[in-house]
Amino acid sequence: MSVRSCRELWTILLGRSALREPAQIEAELDRHWDRLHQGLSYYKPPSSSSAGKVKENKEVAQPLKDFGLRISKLLGLDEQQSVQLLQCYLQEDYRGTRDSLKVVLKDERQSQALLLKIADYYYDERMCLLRCVLLLLTYFQDERHPYRAEYCNCVNKLEKDLVSNYQSQFEKLFKAEAPTWETHGNLMTERQVSLWFLQCLREQSLLLEIIFLYYAYFEMSPSDLLSFTKMFKEEGFGLRQTNRHLVDRSMDALVERIGYLSSLILVEGMDIDFLHKCALEDCTEQHQFSSSPDMDQLLLTFGDIPHHGPVLLAWVLLRHTLRPDESSPVIRRIGNTALQLGVFKYISTMLKGLGVSGNNCTASTAKMCIYGLLSFVVTSFEEESLQGSHLIDAACEVLSAPSLAEVFWEMPNMGLGMILDSAVGMFPHKIGPLLQLLTALLSNKLTVKKVYNFLDKMSFYTQVYKHKPNDIISKDDETLWRRQTPKLLYPLSTGQTNLWMPQGVLGQVVIGGEQGYVVRWDYSYSSWTLFTCEVEMLLHVVSTADVLAHCARVKPILDLVHKIISTDWTVSDCLLPLTSRIYMLLQRLTSVINPPVDVIASCVNCLSVLAARMPGKVWSSLHHTGFLPFASNPLTSMAQCVSAEGMKAGNYGNLLVQIEQPRGEYAVTIAFLRLITTLVKGQLGSTQNKGLIPCVLLVLKEMLPTYHKWRYNTYGVRERIGKGTCLDITVVPSDPCHPQSDCGSEGPGQILIQTVKLAFSVTNNVIRLKPPSDVVSPLEQALTQHGGHGNNLIVVLAKYIYHKHDPALPRLAIQLLKRLATVAPMSVYACLGNDAAAIRDAFLTRLQSKTEDMRIKVMILEFLTVAVETQPGLIELFLNLETKDGSEGSKEFLLGEWSCLHVVLDLIDSKQQGKYWCPPLLHRAALAFLLALWQDRRDSAISVLRKKFWENLTTPLFGTLTPPSDTTEPCVLETCAFVMKIIGLEIYYVVSGSLEQSLKDGLQKFSNARRYEYWSQYVKSLVCHVAEMEEEGICYFPETQMLISAWRMLLILSTSHSDVMQLTDDSTKLKLFMDVLDETKAALTTPMSVPCLRIGSMMATLLLILLKQWRRSPDILSPLSLILESVLQADQQMMERTKAKIFSALISVRVCLLLSVFESNVCGDISQLPQLLLSVCETVKDEALALIDNTRHMSQTGETAEDEDSMETESPRGPRKDQRDGVCVLALHLAKELCRTDEDGEHWVSVMRKVPVLPSVLSAVELSLRSKHNLYFTEAALHLLLTLARTPQGAAAVAGAGVIQTICLPLLSVYEGSSNGASQQSFSRKSQDSACWPGVYRLCMSLMESLLKTLRYNFINEALDFVGVHQERILQCLNAVRTVQSLACLDEADHTVGFLLQLSSFCKEWQFHLPKLLRDVQVNLCYLCQTCTYLLHSKKMLHHYLQAKNGEALPPGPLSRTQRAPQTPSKEAVGGGEREEAEQKALLAVQCSLLKILSKTLATLQHFTPDCCQILLDQSMDLAEYRTLFVLSFTTPAFDPDVAPSFGTLLATINVALSMLSEVDKKKEPVSLSITSLASSEEIQALKSLLMFTMENCFYVLISQAVRCLKDPSILPRDKQRLKQELSSELSTLLSSLSRHFRRGSPSSPASGILPSTQSKPPTPGSKASHEGQEPFIQLVQAFVRLVQR
Repeated sequence: MSVRSCRELWTILLGRSALREPAQIEAELDRHWDRLHQGLSYYKPPSSSSAGKVKENKEVAQPLKDFGLRISKLLGLDEQQSVQLLQCYLQEDYRGTRDSLKVVLKDERQSQALLLKIADYYYDERMCLLRCVLLLLTYFQDERHPYRAEYCNCVNKLEKDLVSNYQSQFEKLFKAEAPTWETHGNLMTERQVSLWFLQCLREQSLLLEIIFLYYAYFEMSPSDLLSFTKMFKEEGFGLRQTNRHLVDRSMDALVERIGYLSSLILVEGMDIDFLHKCALEDCTEQHQFSSSPDMDQLLLTFGDIPHHGPVLLAWVLLRHTLRPDESSPVIRRIGNTALQLGVFKYISTMLKGLGVSGNNCTASTAKMCIYGLLSFVVTSFEEESLQGSHLIDAACEVLSAPSLAEVFWEMPNMGLGMILDSAVGMFPHKIGPLLQLLTALLSNKLTVKKVYNFLDKMSFYTQVYKHKPNDIISKDDETLWRRQTPKLLYPLSTGQTNLWMPQGVLGQVVIGGEQGYVVRWDYSYSSWTLFTCEVEMLLHVVSTADVLAHCARVKPILDLVHKIISTDWTVSDCLLPLTSRIYMLLQRLTSVINPPVDVIASCVNCLSVLAARMPGKVWSSLHHTGFLPFASNPLTSMAQCVSAEGMKAGNYGNLLVQIEQPRGEYAVTIAFLRLITTLVKGQLGSTQNKGLIPCVLLVLKEMLPTYHKWRYNTYGVRERIGKGTCLDITVVPSDPCHPQSDCGSEGPGQILIQTVKLAFSVTNNVIRLKPPSDVVSPLEQALTQHGGHGNNLIVVLAKYIYHKHDPALPRLAIQLLKRLATVAPMSVYACLGNDAAAIRDAFLTRLQSKTEDMRIKVMILEFLTVAVETQPGLIELFLNLETKDGSEGSKEFLLGEWSCLHVVLDLIDSKQQGKYWCPPLLHRAALAFLLALWQDRRDSAISVLRKKFWENLTTPLFGTLTPPSDTTEPCVLETCAFVMKIIGLEIYYVVSGSLEQSLKDGLQKFSNARRYEYWSQYVKSLVCHVAEMEEEGICYFPETQMLISAWRMLLILSTSHSDVMQLTDDSTKLKLFMDVLDETKAALTTPMSVPCLRIGSMMATLLLILLKQWRRSPDILSPLSLILESVLQADQQMMERTKAKIFSALISVRVCLLLSVFESNVCGDISQLPQLLLSVCETVKDEALALIDNTRHMSQTGETAEDEDSMETESPRGPRKDQRDGVCVLALHLAKELCRTDEDGEHWVSVMRKVPVLPSVLSAVELSLRSKHNLYFTEAALHLLLTLARTPQGAAAVAGAGVIQTICLPLLSVYEGSSNGASQQSFSRKSQDSACWPGVYRLCMSLMESLLKTLRYNFINEALDFVGVHQERILQCLNAVRTVQSLACLDEADHTVGFLLQLSSFCKEWQFHLPKLLRDVQVNLCYLCQTCTYLLHSKKMLHHYLQAKNGEALPPGPLSRTQRAPQTPSKEAVGGGEREEAEQKALLAVQCSLLKILSKTLATLQHFTPDCCQILLDQSMDLAEYRTLFVLSFTTPAFDPDVAPSFGTLLATINVALSMLSEVDKKKEPVSLSITSLASSEEIQALKSLLMFTMENCFYVLISQAVRCLKDPSILPRDKQRLKQELSSELSTLLSSLSRHFRRGSPSSPASGILPSTQSKPPTPGSKASHEGQEPFIQLVQAFVRLVQR
């Protein structure tokens, strides 16, 4: 029995449901028109046949049938309808779950409460039924209404006997006997009877309203008029109700309303408008009432109640017009009765009463009806015979309907125009009537102009005189006066505005005699000047007894001004003389003893309108009046503001407390609230805003908490004040859109709803706009704490889901609930307590309903989306998942009956799309909810969803979107973005093997349908659209950004999951890549706006990732260069990150290009190089200068490097932080890459000439080194310099730019502070890969080495300066190898020896400048040679050292980052074998380092020992030039610094090298891990060469030193002999081992390749081996042995 309830029907007809199409509305009306036609008689009385049908019905459960019968008894309603009613109630209004219903029905007390609720529901249903008909009648001829045609068709169907039906229902109602407990059961208590009667009155009122509106459009026949008149007379126009003993005070308004409507129906029935028309056209016989004696008789009995007045008046007009001669005594009698009843006063009261509540259409129709009546009355009868002042009040009420004001101005001389004329005739003696009328006539801008001009050109000035003045000449009959002297009309002082009546003006005496004279002077003037004079007069007499009389004259002026400027602002300039005096008026009037409240209210109202346009001006003028609250001492802190300390309430505050609250009238308060709201909205400057704080605090602290306890005389004022205070606070959180009223009717109930909506809106905005902090604000605390009575706010808000009268109310409540769910420190689920399941059911019922307003559904889904993340308990309740088989252990989940996922799956079902109950916004909200589940990893829900929804989910991705334009639907973009994100998350989290087949199929289909290309193209067009529209900005940017971001995520995933995502085709990848490039270009080459930048930045990242992953690099350098140029011209701060990404991309491209160049062995000719280089160098220069400023600033403010993070926003030129991926660092790296490409250096030399890069970089480096800031920058800069130093041109430029001044002294600060006196500490701790200051020192060493190597003698002085400055560190470093074998320390030793090797070529210069240092270096190098040999010789010892170092305090020892091999995971679980392998690799790395140091040390020593050939052949050589480096001893090298290096050391070195060589050559080593298994073949080859080079140099030094000793006369012959013997035997042994080794086959020494020495190598330079296969250096050694053995 699915029947629409009347309330649902009403909601649909109002257009508040999901059914909004005219065709849908028409279908609803067709289905239900019969119910509307029957009206209240649709509800039948109980009958036995109906009871029988209920009993037979098998579909309804027995408990519901029984309860239905109880409802039938209580309400006297048909049994079947009672069961239907119960079902509708349970569906719409029941606030429990199904299970709780069973309990309620069994329990007597609970079931009684339910019965009474259903009775209320039933009454509401009856009202909704009548409201539907009223709605149709209201709008069926309104062209502006969207459903006019549908309403009109329905009204035409209803028309034939609608009125007779409704009339009989009305009679039935007012004659109905009140129910009693005997007839309706014992629940019919007095209270219930009273409610029944209230309902009865409401229904009567609504029925009459329907009949009245009906007759406004359709003609009433004379017989109907007679029957209505009899009926209304019988029930006394509502006063003679059958049950009038039940009327109490609360029902008075309804009874009055019934009277008003009865009276109006009769007046409308007489059709006065048509009568007027007939009279004008002189065809009165056409009127339907041309003869009706019965009515005469009936109406002669009228006259005992006020409601008769208008009826009598209308009838008088009718008789007077149709039969003027026949019945004048009757007419006179009836007319007098009407006047005695105060008909005009009654009319104005009636129109006010109708306007307060109910349908505005009824009120405006009533005004139309009365307008016709009044117009004709004024035309037909002398105005003097009518009641003047009440007539004007009535006319003003009528004309307040805007449409009627326009009708009036069309014919201003007829009808009511005569009242206007008579009012003009008494102006300005009586100022009120004219202004009242004109104020009422202001309805739009056109009428404002008319009224303004009307008042600006007045031609009569009426004055009243008690006696005839002296300066007047009059005619004999005293009808005409003439002024003899000119006269000032106002007694104001000179210089003020005044009116001047000139001499000779004529005046018509209208009334003359003993009582006085009324004279109308024929004098033209502007009333606006007169009004200014009136205000001035009031200011003059403000503290005298005349003040009240003057206030009465000024108030209408102020009201008129208020209405004019609020209707048309453009006139305000002309009214300046008046508006500027309001401030003074306000100040004077508020300070008198008994202030005139109504005038003050009018003043404040005017200021509110002015404040809307010029808040600053109004505020500054008001500030001095003392009217507003103010602070007596200046506000400094927030706490002081909140405490309201030292704040005074101002004149307004005193007025409120002393006058308004005791009287219960609040005109000034309502105006004050409006003014403050307007001022706060007005966006004043900060000082002015501070001044408003006391006003807002007065509202918050004094009014808001207590306003509902004040005394009120008039119903509805409290609600207005409540709404005003809420509005006031709504605008304080700066929210422009407070909810507008959705309703046509404006009763106090509606105002209450508005107030609650505002309260929700305020609270929501206050929380939304709260600055982020960890502290819970007092508001949040108040909102989320539990109340003492268990009724906390969360429950109250959640229960608004049951509210059906205004869809905005539950929507705002859920919105606030959503906001609270994010900030509430506790569970919303816990707050809901026992109501949780019932509230969940109510939410889901509204979500499932096909007719529910879409915005509520969207809000519910948004609330659930937030709850996924923040409210775990609540979301579990809504997901309602059940485990399969109910066993605890099973992990399979099923959807419960009350799961929100049913609805969500329905909403994304591809078959539902485009249906009215699933609009795009709702689809989007459902997907947002699903995305939240995926993002929050709700596995139980995801596992249920996965099985059945991939096909439906992916549907949006296969649709075709309209090209981006202003009309693009933002929610469609979001929908697609959500789908992409869900798919992305699924692919990312789930192992590819476990993905659902349907998802794989979907992705396959996506790829086959070429959707990758489609979406790539669409995203490109979106980005281009954003770039084109950047001036005005596009309205849906957030959604665009979301889609671009989701697409980006899919592409990034596709680089790692290409197999799953079916993106393997190279041509597709190339297309996607080029699209991304175009997007980046489009976004970053337009003039910059923030949206373009955001998108450009996102795209640059994507470009970088795709470049690195796909390794595709077609010609993309030119677009990248373009982008770079554009980016470099843009605003610095905005571009920081993006610039960095573009540089990264360019570096990646460079690397790719280099690879491809190496592969194809062609020289990469890059046409963009010069331009690119120029751009990059510009950037480097600018960034370096900015860095200098920043570093200086930081040094001055005393910040340290560690503080940089906290202070990043404070620095003067934006956040110039030194970061590894900062713009400056990347630009330097890019410059380095470009310089490397430009091998001959021609481009770069020209760029360096144009842009002073080197000086700025060197200055920045110098400053950085001194202050030990900007590590990454310094490192990158040194890398660039190093690259430049490799070519002669570059080296010359670097040296010429003053590199030695930059580096030499400042470098001291890099290592001095850190060593703390302990020589080795600065060598140990860091692994060499990460950036560190020791690394910078090593780079400086390399730079010096490179410059010296390239520039030779041109750089020797600088090199010697450098070595002199850093001698201590150099010597320390050479010594440190013995104690610290970390790779970082060995690396530094390597760099140092490398530099010394280059410097050793210039021995003579060195000896001349730094002789002591040279000696020290030589000694230290010898010791270093000894240390390396020892460590290489005793592998176990070295292993032990390394382990000790690791175990001690070195977390990242050489193990953690070896030079060659990647690190294995250091978990305990890793097998011992792996750990051993890792240790072996670390050991190997250290050995290689030691070997490098050893080889370079020996190569250096070679320069400090005599040349072999020379010393062997040249007898006259000066031996004193060369010192002996090694002592005459042949012991193996010790690890003790006291043992001097000796010949034994050199021999041991050769031995070690040889043994290592043979070890490398062994191909298989069964037990221990061999070197070959740990290193690659290239590494092994390099190692062999290194060993050969070491041996060669060692032999060389040995021979040279031995010959030096043998020739040295100071050495004893015995020692020389011993030397010969030892060397002979040792070298012979070595030679035989070597020969064996070479016979096995080993390469010749590539010394010249690895470590180029500047001197010639040992005599035979890598020539072919001799036929014995011997190396040339072996032949040299053999020759030496022969020499020694001689």
